[in-house]
Amino acid sequence: MKVCTDACLFGAWVGRKVESGQLTVDRKNNSRALDIGTGTGLLPLMLAQKSDGWIDAIDINHSAAQQAEENIQASKWKDQITVHPVNILEWKSEPYDLIISNPPFYENDLKSPDTDRNLALHDSGLTLVSLFENVARLLKPNGKFALLLPAHRQTEAMELAKQWGWTYSEFVQVCQTEKHTPFRVMFWFEKSITASEEKTIRIKENGVYTENFRDLLRDYYLAF
Repeated sequence: MKVCTDACLFGAWVGRKVESGQLTVDRKNNSRALDIGTGTGLLPLMLAQKSDGWIDAIDINHSAAQQAEENIQASKWKDQITVHPVNILEWKSEPYDLIISNPPFYENDLKSPDTDRNLALHDSGLTLVSLFENVARLLKPNGKFALLLPAHRQTEAMELAKQWGWTYSEFVQVCQTEKHTPFRVMFWFEKSITASEEKTIRIKENGVYTENFRDLLRDYYLAF
């Protein structure tokens, strides 16, 4: 599975929020985070660089989980992250302080002949409704839920969040350039908020990476 720019942006955005103190994820308080549908292990590896809490990374696809395990074992954060090849529907655990997910994107869209790719990109293995149900089951009452989705599923996600008593404290629209409409949205959901903030991040302007994008990815991209 490829590592996508939007997933890197999402991981950096979550890491920045944790680093800035909007959520404590550390071993001192036995804080724990969960990545649902970890794929290559990108998101827990990015989060581990901004916290020292325990991170579980799960994926229903055993090949993906194996690749994530290999990537994590090759890093210096291997003792902080545990990979589990398991379906979220079957996962049992103590509740988490933070749950992050870059879930299967497409529902009822055309699929490829590649079964593994279908599981990664289509929600035949995990619907958005099921994702929210299981996040509600596994998240602490004061926990936070960070979610990356295609822009066209924005309204659906907000309606599902409302059903579970969540609202977003931050909502970010992601555009390729100043000439493009948003193609991804990022949510930071929680139950008790004092204010909601809406932002837009453009990846490039006039053919070069924007300062906002560079600022978020500077700790991860060697080129920055």
